[in-house]
Amino acid sequence: MRDKKRKYRKIVLVALAVFFSLLMIYLGISAYFMNRFYFGSSINSISVFGKTVNEAQEELADIVTNYTLTLHERGGLKEEISGKDINLVHNLENKIQSLKDEQSPFLWVKGLFIKEDTTLTEMVTFDEKLLKEKIDKLKCFQDSNIILPKNPTFTFTGKGYDIVKEVNGNKVNKEVLYKQVKDSIVKGIPSINLEEMNCYEKPKYNSKSKEILNTKNLLNKYIASKITYNFGKHTEVLDASKFNAWIKVDEKYEITIDEAKVKSYVETLSNKYDTYGTTRSFVTSSGATKKVRGGNYGWLINKSKEVKELVEAIKAGETITKKPVYEQAAFGTVDNDIGNTYLEIDLTKQYLWFYKNGTLITKGSVVTGNVSSNHTTPSGTYKLTYKQKDAVLRGPGYAAPVTYWMPFNGGIGLHDASWRAAFGGEIYKTNGSHGCINAPYQVAESVFKNIEAGVPVVCYH
Repeated sequence: MRDKKRKYRKIVLVALAVFFSLLMIYLGISAYFMNRFYFGSSINSISVFGKTVNEAQEELADIVTNYTLTLHERGGLKEEISGKDINLVHNLENKIQSLKDEQSPFLWVKGLFIKEDTTLTEMVTFDEKLLKEKIDKLKCFQDSNIILPKNPTFTFTGKGYDIVKEVNGNKVNKEVLYKQVKDSIVKGIPSINLEEMNCYEKPKYNSKSKEILNTKNLLNKYIASKITYNFGKHTEVLDASKFNAWIKVDEKYEITIDEAKVKSYVETLSNKYDTYGTTRSFVTSSGATKKVRGGNYGWLINKSKEVKELVEAIKAGETITKKPVYEQAAFGTVDNDIGNTYLEIDLTKQYLWFYKNGTLITKGSVVTGNVSSNHTTPSGTYKLTYKQKDAVLRGPGYAAPVTYWMPFNGGIGLHDASWRAAFGGEIYKTNGSHGCINAPYQVAESVFKNIEAGVPVVCYH
């Protein structure tokens, strides 16, 4: 029993000795941290563990004095802003002491487990005007060094459109950079990466953007178009190899087709295949070949309507064979627009022939415009405007009723002339018409019954 008491007393004494030893150590360390920052203490990421207020202040002040901010730019470039360049000075009065006062020396154990980094946002002052001037002079803001950001574009490869990747460039947003630089200086951060800080201006779109992919798909729809024009024996094929240059994509990625270039293409077709008003080589009923100039007959493309149809066909991605929209059609083909149904008038021989589907229907002598009174019937190839029965032809000083009236050149036309007893010869030179073709009744009647509007009328000397 006595041994047990003795053993217990011994344990108590040892425990008390350990306790007082630990207490002394704790109090000793607490005394150490009475004037020093304890474990895990840092200011603006700079460790001040074990430092007095004066030591911490001196170290921070020294860092401010020698402060330089390094800018890491694209392409591995680096630029620096020195504290001396902007009159950077510390502003630590009472700030360090205040931080130390917040640390109870008896809570130093907390520092073993909790790191405490205090950020002082007003520990320095500097000249903002000098900072702005320094930033303005950075190489990244010199025009010769700037590569502007560029949205993706498109290129035609011959088989389709490919996306030309965007250009990121290296243009820095000065406002964003200034804010980042200012914040870094205030916090004492030694370097910043302009890429990570989002200081660079970016293209609005990249090659994966929905708008870019949609535009590419629509472009490829357009260039899938193939339009084959049919001009009788001739064809003109219009495909992407020609019209890709007509397609434009604006900054909003809206696709337009240059109608001026479409019009130019239609003009080319018109110049090549229109026969309206052209000079024709005409083989007469007498066997001679005449060059017949002028007139209002022939194929004539309606250019404005054809431009519209062509643009719509391209936008629809169509593969079609078509004829152009004609403002005026001819009876024959592009190669022989007169065809085999026509009225032929020889102004020198004063004779006419009318053929229908290659068969001679009628022929006979006529009287044309009076040469002596300057009413000579003009040569040329015309189209019959219309035909009318029982008309009254009126002019200065006359009103002539006719049974068959067939105009083809304004007020000039073919009609019967019951007041004439003779036709042909040289009557027209001194006693001709006011420009019309006077024909015997039977000849006019035969032509009238077989002709229709649009039939070519060939007048030649």
